[in-house]
Amino acid sequence: MIRRNPLRQVIRMKRIAYFGGTFDPVHNGHLTIARSLVSLFAFDRFYFLPAFHAPHKPDRPPTSGYHRFAMLAIATHTDENIAVSTLELDKREKRYTIDTLAELHSLHPGSRVFFVMGADSWTDIRTWRNWENVLTAADIIVVTRPGYEISFDHVTDAARERIVDMRLTESVAMENGGRRIYITDAVRYDASATELRTDLSDGHLERAEDLPLEVAKYIEKYELYR
Repeated sequence: MIRRNPLRQVIRMKRIAYFGGTFDPVHNGHLTIARSLVSLFAFDRFYFLPAFHAPHKPDRPPTSGYHRFAMLAIATHTDENIAVSTLELDKREKRYTIDTLAELHSLHPGSRVFFVMGADSWTDIRTWRNWENVLTAADIIVVTRPGYEISFDHVTDAARERIVDMRLTESVAMENGGRRIYITDAVRYDASATELRTDLSDGHLERAEDLPLEVAKYIEKYELYR
């Protein structure tokens, strides 16, 4: 007879999250999302994934990737489980999320990979290359914003069937049997990088209360967004 060790623990898959965006600049809303999701989903590692240039935003070239990486590194240097990935910046070209997700799985074999996006990205998802495949290439987390009406009518029936609506809850039940789309309102912090750039364009840093202090000092030192 085989005796089973009662102290033996089931080893779960590592949970790795990537938060894509331009982060131009990173602000307290981004950091609140990262820290809240690490706690809520028990992520082993959470990466900010700054884009070199988002393909679905062709009209506005972002601030130098060097500066955006530096601001993210400064903002997260005290967070043990949060880091910054240079995967897309190192390519030095416009990258499509569907291609990046394939690389992320190769970087983390045997791990469960999550891709985090904001409510605005969810709304615009049909403008992304191979968007239907993006929604099945990893577990997706959509973070809503206060006062932002989120809709599901623009995605396919197949996508809607995989949605796990976590709004108004303080815990997450990890779904098995395939990749899911998690909708969460756990982060009730509303900040806009676009509005911040407008405030910073005239050099009035005192109006940028949504910026981490170290990031505000970096922006002032290198005269960004002028």
